Amino acid sequence: MNKVPMTSEGYAELEAELKRLKQVERPRILQAISEARAHGDLSENAEYHAAKEAQGMNEARVAELEDKLGRAEVIDISKLDGDTVTFGAMVKLLDEDTEEERVYRIVGDLEADVKGGKISVSSPIARALIGKKIGDFVEVSAPGGARGYEILDIRFG
Repeated sequence: MNKVPMTSEGYAELEAELKRLKQVERPRILQAISEARAHGDLSENAEYHAAKEAQGMNEARVAELEDKLGRAEVIDISKLDGDTVTFGAMVKLLDEDTEEERVYRIVGDLEADVKGGKISVSSPIARALIGKKIGDFVEVSAPGGARGYEILDIRFG
């Protein structure tokens, strides 16, 4: 079983989603199925089929979350420090082409949210940054072509 690295914040978010799916969505869907059954003939009952489909999707997501949480390797980023980029680091970059500064936190695959400034540890940019120090230059192969970045700052916590 492969461990899934994630921050304690990401782990808590997944736990909250799992709790919501089990305690809110599951009963709501069961109620919808029960109401649809009361309408009679199930073979042509669109509400019943929609509720059963929602149930299947909900249970699949519950199983996926239980699997990921069971394999989670929670890394407390508040206890990390150092001068090289690792999992959990917040990295300030300077885009060499646009002179634009960007800040990213390197997180687990399930936590990634580029718009929120969180990039997956397995993303091309994170893989290029891992092990580098302030002042280093990295080149990242991206779908739009190669991009160059200078590491301006590395922070943890």
